[in-house]
Amino acid sequence: MTEIIREFVVKEEARGRFELAFGPGGAWSRLFGRAPGFRGATLLRDTQDRRRYLLVEVWDTEAQRARAWADHASEHAALDADLADWCEARTELGAFTMLAQAAVRPLRGGH
Repeated sequence: MTEIIREFVVKEEARGRFELAFGPGGAWSRLFGRAPGFRGATLLRDTQDRRRYLLVEVWDTEAQRARAWADHASEHAALDADLADWCEARTELGAFTMLAQAAVRPLRGGH
């Protein structure tokens, strides 16, 4: 699996629109929701700076992601135009592969 992580700094007045577009059931998920290899996206908001967000997309492979972007280029361009109006900064932090995942065990005795 490949996880693509992007950082956005969103204008205060655009935060609601941004959250609707990139949150559950938003335009971003609908755009790629049926694309082969797309496993979903998670939108995170910084606890200290309410205008800073991370978007984590999960794909089976980088090739499937590239194909989906090519297949939906016009729709992506329209959403990208909205982002240009909503954001002060946009940065793709990179593509990452999960090496390990820690499992959390429940505490015994309520401690």
